[in-house]
Amino acid sequence: MASSGVNTIDVQEKRKQVMVGDLPSDFLRISPTDQQQQLSADEQAAVALQHQISGGSFAPANVTGRLSVVISEAKLNKNYGVTRMDPYVRLRIGHTVYETHTDYNGAKNPRWNKMFHCFLFPGVKTFSVNIYDECAFSLDEKIAWGQYPIPESVFNGETVNEWFPLTGKQGEDKEGIINIVLNYVPIPGTLVCPQPMVMVTTPTPVPYYSVVPNAMPYYAPVYPVAQYPNQPGVQAEVPVQISDEDIKQVHEMFPNIDKEVVKTVMESNRGNKNSTINALLMMNSES
Repeated sequence: MASSGVNTIDVQEKRKQVMVGDLPSDFLRISPTDQQQQLSADEQAAVALQHQISGGSFAPANVTGRLSVVISEAKLNKNYGVTRMDPYVRLRIGHTVYETHTDYNGAKNPRWNKMFHCFLFPGVKTFSVNIYDECAFSLDEKIAWGQYPIPESVFNGETVNEWFPLTGKQGEDKEGIINIVLNYVPIPGTLVCPQPMVMVTTPTPVPYYSVVPNAMPYYAPVYPVAQYPNQPGVQAEVPVQISDEDIKQVHEMFPNIDKEVVKTVMESNRGNKNSTINALLMMNSES
């Protein structure tokens, strides 16, 4: 009888440990710290603003030109995921952050073919890339990275298609390589507005588009160039009209390249078909 009583108590104690009903919303989820949440919010804000100004109708003040960057693909030396990795890339130029989509199951050979238009400020001569593995139940893991100088030939009007070495756990320049295409278009003149619009969310100013712990970014004023065509010292770049037929003709020559990439390459070459075809040939030759 005494043994039966002990067993009954054990059963009752075990029943108290059983969860009955719907699972909580945070079940099996790792909650990020306040600092991690702030960093994530800052990066999302910077990316969202850059998407807004990179459409071509807005240009920040004091830029020297626009750098078009195609993040094409990577060849990594090791798979760090439990299954196949889901890589994506964060590109940083100056204090601005860009991000590609995730290549799900891209593993060691992810492909993105994503183009970004990046405004260059005076003194910016380098760029960096960080490749992350998107994780479902933990923070995304950084698996490879690198910082590189912008080739001088790019500023001379050449389109550069190059494989850059990646650093990671395997060692410096031993994690693999990433294919990046660079093209530069100078922007003549700068724009000054008498009443700038500034978004400030911290009392202490931070450099343009910066992402720092525990502080939201401070953004430089951004103005539409086209709205001030008669401003002294301002030379607004006339947009190039590219027909759908021209894009279709070039895209038929490169069916394996996304049509939107063909369009942006043609825009960066101001509608010049020969220059566009040469740039796409360079991209396609390494595919």
